[in-house]
Amino acid sequence: MPFISDAPKGSLRERAALFVDSPAIRYGILALIVFNAITLGLSTSDIVRNNLGGALRFIDSAVIVVFVLEMVLKLYAYGWRFFRNAWNIFDLSIVVIAVLPSTAGLSVLRALRVIRAMRILSVVPQLRSVIRALLEALPGMGAVIILLGIVYYVFAVMTTMLYGDAYPQWFGTIGESLYSLFQIMTLESWSMGIVRVVMEQYPQAWLLFVPFIVMTAFAVLNLFIGILVNTMQSAVEEAQDQELERILKIVTDGNEATQAALADIRKQLEARDGR
Repeated sequence: MPFISDAPKGSLRERAALFVDSPAIRYGILALIVFNAITLGLSTSDIVRNNLGGALRFIDSAVIVVFVLEMVLKLYAYGWRFFRNAWNIFDLSIVVIAVLPSTAGLSVLRALRVIRAMRILSVVPQLRSVIRALLEALPGMGAVIILLGIVYYVFAVMTTMLYGDAYPQWFGTIGESLYSLFQIMTLESWSMGIVRVVMEQYPQAWLLFVPFIVMTAFAVLNLFIGILVNTMQSAVEEAQDQELERILKIVTDGNEATQAALADIRKQLEARDGR
């Protein structure tokens, strides 16, 4: 969505704003962001760096120059309104970090600009529906996260009190218990790696861990899927309703135009017959 400049119409600032917001420039910058992300990835390879190190450094410097020019042009075109856009502030921060002389080790932060490639989501209507559904599902997800947090805390306290002395590497503190429980929830080596080892000293430990897995990995996390599916279905139904309303409006307008044309023809015929 183009940003609106407060410059007078026809002024140089307005022309600069129209230029920097033109599709050619926006898509060109987007392509350059993706290209820069690719070159940054290639620079992590020793083979590529040994053979194309000079070219990669030149490309990186050239890209930084283009980004700096883009920021300068936007600052001139938008003035103080530039800082009302969060993406502009993010881009400016990355460019500032890129041009600092002591940021050689932080140059990979420029790859964060590839996040702007997500603007393609606004082009595809189906993707817009998905993003809107995700945003609308956030309040429901927040409630599920709180519920999951309560379950985690209760089981973390229990495992720390029961198994902390025998297995301090897993349950020595609340933090270590939370991390171990997260591993168990993901079902990553939970049985042979943790639970069966604990059961060697505490044979009834499965009575604690199995209900935890059922409550988290199977029950609570499935609530996320249920909320997303429900929200997505609502978004699809809303989009369908809007499409039906649009079609109905077109048909209604067409009928009104047809009726008006027929009425005009009828008047012409009546006027001719009156003569």
